[in-house]
Amino acid sequence: MATAYTAATTTTSMAATAVCTPASAIAKPPRYSTLPYLPLPRFTTPAFSTSLKQLSEPRRLSLLQVKASSSEESSPPVDTDELFSGLKEKLDAVENKSTVILYGGGAIVVVWLSSVVVGAVNSVPLLPKILELVGLGYTGWFVYRYLLFKQSRKELATDIEALKKKIAGTE
Repeated sequence: MATAYTAATTTTSMAATAVCTPASAIAKPPRYSTLPYLPLPRFTTPAFSTSLKQLSEPRRLSLLQVKASSSEESSPPVDTDELFSGLKEKLDAVENKSTVILYGGGAIVVVWLSSVVVGAVNSVPLLPKILELVGLGYTGWFVYRYLLFKQSRKELATDIEALKKKIAGTE
């Protein structure tokens, strides 16, 4: 670590003397950093704005504080007994319970497995950016192919309707 030295010279009638002292030993003014005060909002009511100017600053800031709270009316508490009784009724109404449990368990395994795969792909250095570029390219192609022109939007709508009918089994 390099230390900076300053030379102080004192002259006398006979000789000059040089004294070397480290720069850290010389008193420096302290540096302070403060955040500026935010300007107070301007109100349209002249009586309120003049009375606000007459108040001291701490009192003025205490008038502008906002308190957030929640009310019981906006989000009622969840009744767990009602929730479990509703799920039990729906499970009792199902004829093939083993299939529903198997599908539910399979869905949980698929979500977990996809999370593991995405985490593994994300840890490879360049692969996420390359896949992002591929996604942007496909999105651009899809917009150009199906959404940009009126005729292609009609074609997309008819394809979607045909797929809906095929899934519902009405075709």
